[in-house]
Amino acid sequence: MPYAPSEGARLYYEEAGTGHPIIFVHEFGADHREWEDQMRFFSREYRCIAYAARGYTPSDVPEDPALYGQEHAVNDIAAVLRHLGIPRAHVAGLSMGGFATLLFGIRYPQMATALVVAGAGSGSPRQEQAAFRAACEARAAKLKAQGWPGELAEETGHSPTRIQLKKKDPRGWAAYMARLAEHSGLGSGMTMGHYQGARDSILDWEADLRRMAVPTLLAVGDEDAPCIETNIFLKQVLPNAGLWMHPRTGHAINLEEPAAFNRAMQEFLSTVERGRWSLDAKG
Repeated sequence: MPYAPSEGARLYYEEAGTGHPIIFVHEFGADHREWEDQMRFFSREYRCIAYAARGYTPSDVPEDPALYGQEHAVNDIAAVLRHLGIPRAHVAGLSMGGFATLLFGIRYPQMATALVVAGAGSGSPRQEQAAFRAACEARAAKLKAQGWPGELAEETGHSPTRIQLKKKDPRGWAAYMARLAEHSGLGSGMTMGHYQGARDSILDWEADLRRMAVPTLLAVGDEDAPCIETNIFLKQVLPNAGLWMHPRTGHAINLEEPAAFNRAMQEFLSTVERGRWSLDAKG
């Protein structure tokens, strides 16, 4: 199995296709397999890489809490690219992966040719932060004690921002739930407690975001309520970003609406690659 070394963990990855690289960064409630529709579609023209985050098998599941968090998450993207000898790539992330993708644009702009930041921002609004952190702490303890199968998986799959997938695509939802049940309770608990619940608010990055020039597509479903306010904020502060909102769609936008998501991402990347994304006065 192919692994990329990073600080304190080996990261399992898969790749397909040739051309300019795209690296896909998954969300908390999924793993590298959530990007299969995108890997198949974009590998026709691009070199596509999807990897499992630390804490998600077949990647390593460290037992040390210090080996989890937003700094490791953003550095892991760079570690996979360096291992593969890739100096620059398009980066696409969902939710937790979208958070890391956005931070990658701040920390590693020289390595990013374009960013697709989907479903990012839960817990960032000031009025929600305390409750979000408390919920993450409680959920982390449950995951370590119980693991995913049963209560926690069912609760996640039927949550207000995920039930749309079940309504639209019951077969796809069942596959998502089967993958979720396979996740490490320890790895997910560590990730929830020391990354999700301890990460910055995206609003804290305003000064850095205003200076970040990497072309960025923000993608969000109109029923992904915890993320809408933050995406509007990002559209206001990012100088080179566009906001794409899909109707009647929840959190896992690439699973719910793969054709629409792939089309929006393809059009964005094409515009960037033709040098036509910027709308500044120079045209």
